[in-house]
Amino acid sequence: MNRRSPFHPALLLAALLALGGCVSRSVVIEQGPDGEPVVVEASEEAPNAFEPVAGRGPDVVATLRAAPAPAQPEFIDGRNLVADQRALAARSFVLVGEARFDTTDVDAHAKALEIGREVGADQVQVYTSHVDGDAGHGAPRYLARYFVRFKLLFGATFRNLTATERTTLDVAGGVQIGSVVGGTPASQANLLAGDYVLAVNAQSFNDRGEFQALLRDHAGKPVTLTIRRNDITMDRVVRLGAMPAAGTP
Repeated sequence: MNRRSPFHPALLLAALLALGGCVSRSVVIEQGPDGEPVVVEASEEAPNAFEPVAGRGPDVVATLRAAPAPAQPEFIDGRNLVADQRALAARSFVLVGEARFDTTDVDAHAKALEIGREVGADQVQVYTSHVDGDAGHGAPRYLARYFVRFKLLFGATFRNLTATERTTLDVAGGVQIGSVVGGTPASQANLLAGDYVLAVNAQSFNDRGEFQALLRDHAGKPVTLTIRRNDITMDRVVRLGAMPAAGTP
């Protein structure tokens, strides 16, 4: 049986904030017999609770998002959780949280939209008859998954050095930058097509595979790249974007 705790109006907001996140999803507010607001505590398994992804709270999202939050997120009918997330990850969209509602809840879409605005989602993937669990057992639920487009990890193409380039540059390895996408970390660091990248944080590497691994290891952080441009060696600080999580959601 739920507990009921009366709140003075002046203390109501503080009480809700203390519960954290999208509290309207995890608590029900009613009016008590004396006219005062009453918070009915929901269980930890409240069906309408927003469930954020660990490590992707508001501060992280605000730092790594590619653009300001839209006034209203785009709603898309999802087809397959894994395939949909992979397709979005290829476009730098990162899952920041989920919300589940009863399929009989006529306000599920409106509630999902409200959460999307609250968390600053760019896109919401909706599954109207989702069943939790690998075995596919249990009652179907209305599932909303919230995505934010993060800054591209690097934002430039690159290739391995040829044997001639290694000899000319007198290095064991590195990569050469190809095209640079405007507005990305590589562009903002003033990297140019033709630049040779020889080290990451003073750590040398052999080829593009090792360079990619170093970028992934430092995703979301600034790195110092040692580059060679027109026979001049210099450093460029690149503030890398986030690497979307791989594999199953």
